[in-house]
Amino acid sequence: MSSPSTRKIIHVDMDCFYAAVEIKHQPELAGLPLGIGGPPNTRSVLCTASYEARKFGVRSAMSSAQAVKLCPDLVILPPNFPLYRKESQAVREIFGRFTEKVEPLSLDEAYLDVSHCENFGGSATLIAQEIRRLIRTELNLSASAGVAPNKFLAKIASDWRKPNGLFVVTPEQVPAFVEQLPVEKLLGVGRVTAEKLHKLELRTCADLKKCTVSKLTEWFGSRGEYLHELAHGRDEREVESEWQRKSLSVEETYERDLSTFDECAAQIPSLFAEWKKRIQNRGYERLIKGFVVKLKFFDFQSTTHEMSARRMPEESDFRDLLKRAWERRAAPVRLVGVGVRLDGDDSTQLPQQLTFEFYR
Repeated sequence: MSSPSTRKIIHVDMDCFYAAVEIKHQPELAGLPLGIGGPPNTRSVLCTASYEARKFGVRSAMSSAQAVKLCPDLVILPPNFPLYRKESQAVREIFGRFTEKVEPLSLDEAYLDVSHCENFGGSATLIAQEIRRLIRTELNLSASAGVAPNKFLAKIASDWRKPNGLFVVTPEQVPAFVEQLPVEKLLGVGRVTAEKLHKLELRTCADLKKCTVSKLTEWFGSRGEYLHELAHGRDEREVESEWQRKSLSVEETYERDLSTFDECAAQIPSLFAEWKKRIQNRGYERLIKGFVVKLKFFDFQSTTHEMSARRMPEESDFRDLLKRAWERRAAPVRLVGVGVRLDGDDSTQLPQQLTFEFYR
């Protein structure tokens, strides 16, 4: 294990990956505003958007309907995950030429620990440059990268010069680099936490550094020490090359709300069939330790109901769980999901970028 001061971490983030893959295989799409998601006349959201689309304010996780309002000429394609996984594996093969310590976060980003890599004299900067060059020349895709002594800073650095950029934070540069960061850049700081920090007149890491651990703990509980460490640019997490999947599920959002239990139950066969295909394709049957059903209601509130079981579920198992979940709140439903909890790991599978929904 390398000490924090000598670690060399690279975070590679593919640029608009899903859109870029589609353009690679359909060159006629180049230059057009492109979104990946469901049609605008449904409740679907975009997985990603090309930079041409982003100029209009279109972004990932935005509803397709809103995206089309912002960009009437937006071309929307349905996601093609088998193709994205194939391209992602090719990217990961390039990573493997330099180090075995690769931690994929999703299909389109990963951490690499190159602390002991001998390529290019051990220069993490040159290794990152070469990885980006190989992705461009061999796969006709582009990637941005950040180089830093730890994962937290490497991830921030990879965003610094997107798209198709490289940014390096050396150990000597860490204090000055971190102090300028707004608190929103800290891992785990969402809107609510950021608002609380702002009310305390804490807007940058320089402000946070002036606070004692005890004071931050008083304000934020156990997260106080964590915020204090990040504000000083410290992150001792190792790059974990073994990835463990904890669940596998299938969800569907419906164009109109499902008003009755019978309407919800009628969705189980198709969801179960899709889930069963996925679980068998990945060979996870022996890892199952529980079943779960999820309902999201018309007001975006959600509930789940689950049971422990070390076997392949039957369609009837999900129907029974659905009934119990429905009985908690008999209200119109916009999403139904079925899945399983898993134990063990399977490092050959890459996690997906987000939990994507299926569209009718």
